[in-house]
Amino acid sequence: MRIVLLLALLWVLPASAAEPSKPVVLKAARLFDAKSGKLLSPGVLVVTAGKISAVGASAAVPAGAEVIELGDATLLPGFIDAHTHLTGQPGEDWRQDVIDRMQRTIPERTMEALPYARATLMAGFTTVRNLGGEDFIDVGLRNGIRRGKAVGPRILAATSGLGSTGGHCDGGNSWRKGLLAQESGQGVADGPDAFRARVREHLKYGADVIKVCATGGVLSRNDDVDSPQLTQAELDAIVDEAHARKRKVAAHAHGAEGARRAIRAGVDSIEHGSFLDDEALELMKRKGTFYVPTAIALRGVKERYEKGLLAPEQIPKFKAAEASARQVLRKATSRGVRIAFGTDAGVFAHGRNAEEFALLVEGGLAPADALRAATSVNAELLGLVNQLGTLEAGKLADIVAVPGDPLQDIRRAERVFFVMKEGVIYRNDRAAPAAVAR
Repeated sequence: MRIVLLLALLWVLPASAAEPSKPVVLKAARLFDAKSGKLLSPGVLVVTAGKISAVGASAAVPAGAEVIELGDATLLPGFIDAHTHLTGQPGEDWRQDVIDRMQRTIPERTMEALPYARATLMAGFTTVRNLGGEDFIDVGLRNGIRRGKAVGPRILAATSGLGSTGGHCDGGNSWRKGLLAQESGQGVADGPDAFRARVREHLKYGADVIKVCATGGVLSRNDDVDSPQLTQAELDAIVDEAHARKRKVAAHAHGAEGARRAIRAGVDSIEHGSFLDDEALELMKRKGTFYVPTAIALRGVKERYEKGLLAPEQIPKFKAAEASARQVLRKATSRGVRIAFGTDAGVFAHGRNAEEFALLVEGGLAPADALRAATSVNAELLGLVNQLGTLEAGKLADIVAVPGDPLQDIRRAERVFFVMKEGVIYRNDRAAPAAVAR
């Protein structure tokens, strides 16, 4: 199966962008310091062999370096999205989406993911945590990008999410025997020992992180959005096994009771959290659990609802989640819960990820903290602080630029015009096309 995925990647795209052959100096009016949350002026970065080698106005320009002047712009660390689904995107008819899911082969679905990955990178997101992808497509995509056979962000893959029979992570949710070749999702289990086996299986086949569905969901069709779906013993087993193997665990959890169980078990992040109560938020703060609110996901679902594109079973769940989620985010922010940046991209069109920044600010974060959520905070959540998240010497040269000052207008973060990943320029709207690698 994995050979098929890699062949699909090799067939679709030619050789990767060449490694940078000489040092590059980036100059802009300002630079965002993701540690302090402040802007430094002027913004100067020296990039050598795919890494940042010097920062600041006093940085020496190496002989023969290419100097790129970006003008009245702000340099920032490459954005990190901690919750994506690169292997899919909704169409204009949920019924047709169901049919397509049954009929399309793994190579077809792999090739369909390639433009989603490209759109994500071009939007400034150089790293993503992909929290759910069937048939190990996200692992194949990760490997193809890593080997330079596809263009996209660095991926931490979860493969399929873990969940109970008939639950939100059950790919066969609501479907009767005979209608799907696979009657349940690849991460479905029941009982602590069975879930330990699923964690081991996912890690065997290349998972970087474990995703678990602790409650029902908005878009699944056979469960209550806020109902707990795993016992405390099951969640304890999942987290214990994953942490023993040095992997982090992200818990999809809309409802408070399911979230509390996941937090007690020691998950590293709660995703969505639409109905988190005071007890859950206090527990998160005490244990240091990150909160990934994915505010734009509900906006994307609302857009589909307004176009009449939701299944009848999804509508009341969406309305309930929308009515509660904004207040939960404000509560979490005011209580000092650590907010991380994630979008649930794939619920809406890929490439719109940066719209989450403005929604986080509406939810109570300062613009600098919203930017830090997608940079230094997410680097900590993903365990990548030694490589990413800040613009410092020795770190990978993942760098984006936006026009003007995003601390004055956070929506400028939606207008990325320059993208560098590990020293390779993938987008520079202010340069001639020949100057851009891909």
